[in-house]
Amino acid sequence: MCGIVGYVGDRNLESVLLVGLERLSYRGYDSSGIAAISEGELSYWKTPGKIRELEKLLQNMNVQGRVGIGHTRWSTHGEPNEVNAHPQVNTVKKVAIVHNGIIENYQALKLKLIAEGYIFRSQTDSEVIVHLISRYLQDSLLEAVERTMLDLEGTYAFAVIAESDPERIIACKKGSPLIVGLGKNENFISSDINAIIPHTKEIVYMDDLDIAIVAQDKVTFKKLGGAVIEKTVHQIAWDATSADKNGFEHYMLKEIFEQPAVVRNIISASVKGDLIQFDGLRMGNEDLIRTTRFIIQACGTSWHAGLVAKYMIERYARVLTEVDISSEFRYRQMISGVNDIVVAISQSGETADTLACIREAKSKFFKVLSFVNVRGSTIDRESDGVINTNSGPEVGVASTKNYVAQLVNLYLFTLYISQLKWTLSQAEVQTMLMELKKVPDYIERILEQKEQIQAIAEKYYKKREFLFIGRGMNYPSALEGALKLKEISYIHATGYAAGELKHGPIALIDDQLPVVCIAPKCSTYDKMMSNIQEVRARKGKTIVIATEGDTDIEEFADDIIRIPDASEDLTAILTVVPMQLLAYYIAVRLECDVDQPRNLAKSVTVE
Repeated sequence: MCGIVGYVGDRNLESVLLVGLERLSYRGYDSSGIAAISEGELSYWKTPGKIRELEKLLQNMNVQGRVGIGHTRWSTHGEPNEVNAHPQVNTVKKVAIVHNGIIENYQALKLKLIAEGYIFRSQTDSEVIVHLISRYLQDSLLEAVERTMLDLEGTYAFAVIAESDPERIIACKKGSPLIVGLGKNENFISSDINAIIPHTKEIVYMDDLDIAIVAQDKVTFKKLGGAVIEKTVHQIAWDATSADKNGFEHYMLKEIFEQPAVVRNIISASVKGDLIQFDGLRMGNEDLIRTTRFIIQACGTSWHAGLVAKYMIERYARVLTEVDISSEFRYRQMISGVNDIVVAISQSGETADTLACIREAKSKFFKVLSFVNVRGSTIDRESDGVINTNSGPEVGVASTKNYVAQLVNLYLFTLYISQLKWTLSQAEVQTMLMELKKVPDYIERILEQKEQIQAIAEKYYKKREFLFIGRGMNYPSALEGALKLKEISYIHATGYAAGELKHGPIALIDDQLPVVCIAPKCSTYDKMMSNIQEVRARKGKTIVIATEGDTDIEEFADDIIRIPDASEDLTAILTVVPMQLLAYYIAVRLECDVDQPRNLAKSVTVE
């Protein structure tokens, strides 16, 4: 959610912090700010709005110093305004903190501190941190941070600078992501690799209750209340240009057009000759062979990927599969069988609800297998087995290429399990892999229709409601199509299983309502045809996603977008692409902020 960046070194401090904040902005934010120590004195600047507002504020300033921290805030406690923006400072303005997470006991701490005479200016939970540090600050900033950590309940990653310790940043974490970047005579902190990858590829992932003492010439790590510890240094393979727009108007459009390459890369990485291999899986085949139930839990787009996986795993691997929304998973009684595996799906590997479910599952002795896109993320490190989805950095808040990457990896995983359990023959698996290898070309053919899809968007962009319907494996596609549209265009859209229309939603249909009908040639085609005719009979406007060469559907469609003729198992990958483009072009026509939709964050690191 909130983004943290920090720097200790000889570069232009303002430039490093502002560039870092800009590279964190895709996470979603409503205010930003920086703090620096120059010649032993703390200064800070913050403002609501976009980072350009902060840049304007700093335009005539001369930000000096070698130690600084910055922050992009996504509001949880208190409205977006200058007072609630970070950095938060203590009463005498000599200590500054930036914080990501939620302090659950902040009200009790706040009342206690007010009774002791501390003055609170903001509505944030974060302000209690800086006052606690100030309260405990005697001779050692590190000791004050440790004592503060002992008082806090909830999740946090925070960084602190103080006039009493002007050469260092103290950073710590519990539940929220934080990394340290190692440079030559300079060092960095951030909540996200993307903020510091232009400067270094040597990364240390902090674990819960780690504390980093970041100086210019070295970084020391220790555990809360413990001794100094050694941490593993990871080399990051991708570079800063991976997250640039490369001539596209928006990151989202760039990432939609990257999907053919993403699928090719996944196949290249995971299919070796006649074998499917997952590097770094860590979970033994024996565990997978014995599995009698998969319990998939995920949020948002990743949950939709899990719903598609349920169809595939039950059809081919013959393993009972349940799918839960992570934020609800913990609130039901989990009945653990000896051979059950909990499967977590997360783009960032830091999704708070999904991570909480992993920890709950492990406390009940479930094995956990996770699909994540960020190696070294918290979910990666805490899972028994991991499959990296290999979509590369995704900057657009509305997930596109990572969703397709998740579907492809889940498809490969289904085949892998089916081989282990002998529910598919080697010949059947090879036939299905040959089909999968055509998907990148198929997606490219869909992308060639961008102008036609843009014209459809022009026709319907003023509508304030949309319905998306699908059946079977494309029911989750309908949910995903609706989510994409409402995420970035702020148009109310709802996805339904098409058979559910007559159980209530059909009452919504009139001559003003566009209905996106996902109707490829597959086992549910005849049923979908009936549902489309039900919509047309009530004068609904039908935008039909249909298979190339299907002429029967034309008389029931106001507009048609074609996908290549592919096996039913792959249609969920293909049908989502035109819906991504439709949502994108509608949002652009409405002049919405496509890459950073209001109120949304890329990585949801608070529950």
